[in-house]
Amino acid sequence: MNVEVFREYCIAKKGVTEDFPFDEHTLVFKVMGKMFALCGLERVPSQVNLKCDPERAVQLREEYDGGVIAGWHMSKVHWNTVILESVPPKLVAELIDHSYDLVISKFTKKLKAELDELQ
Repeated sequence: MNVEVFREYCIAKKGVTEDFPFDEHTLVFKVMGKMFALCGLERVPSQVNLKCDPERAVQLREEYDGGVIAGWHMSKVHWNTVILESVPPKLVAELIDHSYDLVISKFTKKLKAELDELQ
């Protein structure tokens, strides 16, 4: 998966916005204002940070040695850095979904209701 496909997949999800809150090179995706994915646009090879369940994060790092590493500049427990060209595109899509789902699972009832009402 390349960065543009990654971006299109993320932005198509319900309630997602994108912006550059840190600098002009780090694209951040948020669902209802809560961050679930980051992409360093100038990183070569292309890398993204995705939230992940701590146990699954460790398993992925072991299974995809070098393709999935502890989150760069993030909590090493809750975030992974995924090298896009080093893991199957289907897995990247699954990890995006997982990150998104983890974030919305922590929403308040009010925020969940607002997300549910979006088209």
